[in-house]
This record gives sequence, structure tokens and C-alpha cells, in this order.
Amino acid sequence: MTQKTSNDSLIDTSKMSRSQRASLEMAEGSRDQRALSGFAASLFDGHPEFVDITPFPVQATEDCDQGNAFLKKLDRFLRNRTDPDTIDLKGEIPDHVIKGLGELGAFGIKIPHAYGGLGLSQTNYSRSAMLLGRHCGNLAALLSAHQSIGVPQPLLMFGTDAQKKKYLPLFAKGQISAFALTEQEVGSDPARMQTHSELNEAGTHYILNGEKLWCTNSLKASHIIVMARTPQEGKRLATTAFIVAMEAPGVEIVTRCRFMGLKALYNGVLHFHNVEVPVEDVVHEVGKGLKVALTTLNTGRLTLPAACTGMMQRCQEIVIRWSKQREQWGQAIGKHTAIAAKIADIAADTFATESMVRYTSSLVDHDKYADIRLEAAMSKLWGSEAAWHTIDQTMQIKGGRGYEIESSLIKRGEVGDPIERMMRDCRINTIFEGSSEIMRLFIAREALDPHLRKSAAALDSRQTKSTRLRTVFEAARHYAKWYPKQYVSNRVRVPKDFHPALYVELIRIDQLSRKLSRQLFHSMLRYGPKLEKKQLLLGRLVDIGTELFAMSCACARANQLNQACEARHQVDPEHNDPDHSVETAKYICSRGRQRIAIWMKALHNSTDQSGYHLAQNLMEDPSVH
Repeated sequence: MTQKTSNDSLIDTSKMSRSQRASLEMAEGSRDQRALSGFAASLFDGHPEFVDITPFPVQATEDCDQGNAFLKKLDRFLRNRTDPDTIDLKGEIPDHVIKGLGELGAFGIKIPHAYGGLGLSQTNYSRSAMLLGRHCGNLAALLSAHQSIGVPQPLLMFGTDAQKKKYLPLFAKGQISAFALTEQEVGSDPARMQTHSELNEAGTHYILNGEKLWCTNSLKASHIIVMARTPQEGKRLATTAFIVAMEAPGVEIVTRCRFMGLKALYNGVLHFHNVEVPVEDVVHEVGKGLKVALTTLNTGRLTLPAACTGMMQRCQEIVIRWSKQREQWGQAIGKHTAIAAKIADIAADTFATESMVRYTSSLVDHDKYADIRLEAAMSKLWGSEAAWHTIDQTMQIKGGRGYEIESSLIKRGEVGDPIERMMRDCRINTIFEGSSEIMRLFIAREALDPHLRKSAAALDSRQTKSTRLRTVFEAARHYAKWYPKQYVSNRVRVPKDFHPALYVELIRIDQLSRKLSRQLFHSMLRYGPKLEKKQLLLGRLVDIGTELFAMSCACARANQLNQACEARHQVDPEHNDPDHSVETAKYICSRGRQRIAIWMKALHNSTDQSGYHLAQNLMEDPSVH
């Protein structure tokens, strides 16, 4: 068993600078310490556990009916009582819209009935995000920031009974919450956090001081989650999560932030001056705030690819309609291969993203404490990148009509497809809740964790010589058995009635998974501790694993949809609605293998080093100040 140090880090930080060491130890100490498990993890290990995704989870009839009832009301409300173009133009969500959403229960979708909420499942919450994503990015952001990372989700996971009874009914009735972590000098590196809190002499309140940047919903929130440093003995950078009332003395909204998209985002800079926070409003434990934030984000991140799915679904409808109507050079533009390829990509990205979201949502419904850190991060990374590619291709297909704003199109008597607005709103998705670059590093760290648990102590100067030698022997014994298996085909275990064409794709995914595991292992051997600095190399390995996850989910869901379609046809022989799921999944896999081949080739044969040197030379150029 690998011996851990007091800071719970498997990584030797002794040779790092003080700031590097502080950042890494803080991140390591806040990680989910459970051994990595689940289907996504098995892809990096070279032994995909297809039994985890086949048969693809189908939403229970009762749960689906409950979701349908709410979605029907929400859809009617969005169509009849909201105007996304006006919201974008004025940069405000009308009060009657916010009130109406509250009356629908839209601010308490996952809050249990016992606290006045709708008590809907994670799958139904994701379906709601899809509906919002296809309609209005501003409304999707309002509800997402409140329920995914605002007060309700941390309380559902970590709150005391008293906290739940006090606060959850407020949000179920329509009050809004927010989350405050980012600061002027703090993005993805919380070790630089300056906001701090100290316990008063009476031991009844924490005194909060500092400033937070980009706090979404803060201008409308009644309560927010605030992350602040609460130094403890031996833990200088310990962070705590507090529930803070926006009306509390000392809380000041300094300014509202405005952005290129999401014009009605109620995002602001908050200043805290000697704000008194009752000790009973600490979420989880003192010093465990970052764990609250990271755990909450695991589930919260699912909302973003769900909303992206809704936007992509609308894009798919727009481009198919337009590509059938618009004629150039004697035929519909969809008949031209250049346009047809874009339509196929949009359909593939939409199907794959929805498949990942539905699969991961089902894991949460099965167990709200399920280890979904990899699945959620992959869904966010892949879905947000796919959404940006989709809206870009949609803009290209519609040309000038895509670039023209919705109101102008309507004035000219054309269909007001809001592509320009959707593009502006979509751009933030690869930055929100962990940028794509940070997501790749996060996934890489998790993918490497099983190897670090077995071998990190061998190179750790903090360990005794005997511990390091014992680790070497134990690791050698493990890899002597593990490594040869990465060259041997696995028996792909799936239901007997699995579609033959999709079964072939799973065999190919298995082969690529074993190749990925070998490349990951080879990279560790080649670079050792320096591997963490090879961010582009790690990024390609992560992209390969994420692509395999998307391909797998698409195949499993396509098989389930195909079977459902065949079952309907048996009951009603005249039922002949076309099912394109198998064809779509096969295209996703074919395209994915091409992408993976490029990433594999670039692993150790790229321009990374020359590009890095060029960037450093440019930054040292004295002509640029």
C-alpha cells in the first residue's frame, strides 16, 4: 500500500516552488479520494466495461411521465410568455418571467417534495436544461447557476437537516441563489484566494472579508455560497463554504458585469466587509470548502452539456430545413457534399452529447453520491466543444442570414433563426465551470490516479527508502501482469441482441482503449514526474479517451433506440417513423477513429516544443509592453 503524506498528496511537491506546492497540495487535498471507478475510467485502463453502459439506461415510465408533465408546462411558458430576442436586446429578464418560472417550480426542480420542490430526477433536470438551451441561453444560465452550483445543490449533498429545512423551501418558492469563488487573481487556482474569514471571540460567527468576481445571479440572489480561506493549524490555505444572505450588513454589489453574449446574465462583483456569518451556515465542515465546490461541480457540470444539447438540436432543425429549401446550382444545398458533411457532423455531435448526458444523469439517479467525476468532466469538455463547432457550422450553412440578427430577419419577412444570438451565448460554454484546458488537466489527473496510487511513492523524496523500494517491487509485480494484457483482445460483453454493426464498433473501441492505455503508460515511463508539464500531450490522451466515451455512449444508446423502434413496429406494423440512430452512431465512430489516429500520431511527433519556444521569445520581445 502506497504511503501518503499528511497533505494527502500522491505527488512529490518537495522540489516545487512555494506557490506551485500550495496550489497542487490544495487541489490534491480536495480531490475525491475514492479509487477511480466507472466506465470512463475503464477506457483509460484498456479494459472497457461495456456492461456498465449496455443495455443503455432507460428512464423509468413513472419518472419520465413526471418529467413530461413539467416539461410540457415549461415549454408552454417559454413559448408564450418569454421573448429571448428582447431579453438579449434589453439585457434584462422581465420580473414577470422570473416570477412565472418560480410559480412553475423551475427554481426547485431537484429539491425534494418534503421541502416544497418538484422532486424531479437528475435526468428530468437535464431534460429541462435541454429545453432551456434550445430556447434562451439567458434563462438557461439563470436556472443553471442557481441549481447546479448555487445553494440548493451543495445543501442537497452536504447540508445539515436544519440548513435544508431553513433554506430549501425558500428556493422551491422561487428565491434565487448564486456561487462565489472567482476573484481578480483567482480562476482555476484557489490557492491564490484572498477572501478570508475568522471566527469571532464568542465563537458564534465568522467574520468575512474580501471580494469576488463574476458571481452569476448575484444581482438577483437572496443567498449565495461564498468560498473563503479559514486558516487552520497545519492548513494555511484551508477553505470553507458559507451560506451568505445578500441582505446581510457588509455585503455590497460593486458593479454588474456585461458580456458579449448572455446579455441578461445577472453577474456582478461582490465586496464583503466584516460580514457576520453564523457558524450554523458553514456548509459541510470548516476547511472542506473546496471539496464542497469540486463535488458540487461534478454534478453541476452536467447542466452545461445538457443545455448545449438543446441548442444543437435547434441548430440541427435549422440547417436541415434550410438545406432542403435553399437551392444553388440547380439543387438543394444539402445535396452538395460540402454542406452534407456539415449536417452529418451537427447530427453526430448532437446525438453523442445527448447520449453522454443521459448516461451520466442516470448514474446520479441511481446513486446521488456516484463517482461521476470523469463522466461529467468528459461530457462537459466534449459537449461544449461540440456545441461551439455546431453553431459555427450552422452560421456557415446559413451564410449572411446566420450573421444577420433575428429582428432584422423578421423585418425582412424571413424566418428569424437566432443564430447570431446563439453564437454569442454559446461562446462562454468552453470557459464556464472549468475551461476546456482545465478540464483536460482535470481528466488527465484522474486518468493517471490508478498509476500514481501504485507507483508514485517510488519517486517521492518524502518517503523512506524502504517504502520507495517496496513500491517499486509492488508496482513491478502489478505491471508484469497488467501490461501484456494491453495487447490481448478482450471479450466484449454486451447483451446477445446487440445490433451487429454496433457490436463491431465496440470491438474497435476496445482495441483503441488498449492502445490508449499503452500510450498513457509509455508517456509515464518516458517523462516520469515531468509528465505533468506536458500539457498538450496529456490533452491529446484525454481527447482520445473522451472521444472513446462519446463513441461508446452513442453506440449503446443507438442500440436501445433501434430496439425500441423495432418494438413499436411490431405492435403497429404501419408505424414507420425513420430511426437514424444506428447510422448516426456508426458515423460518430468512423469520424472518431479518424480523429484518434491524428491525435495518436501527434503524441510524440508534434510541433509542441518549437511552438513553446516561439511563444516565449515573443513574450520576451521588448517592443511589446
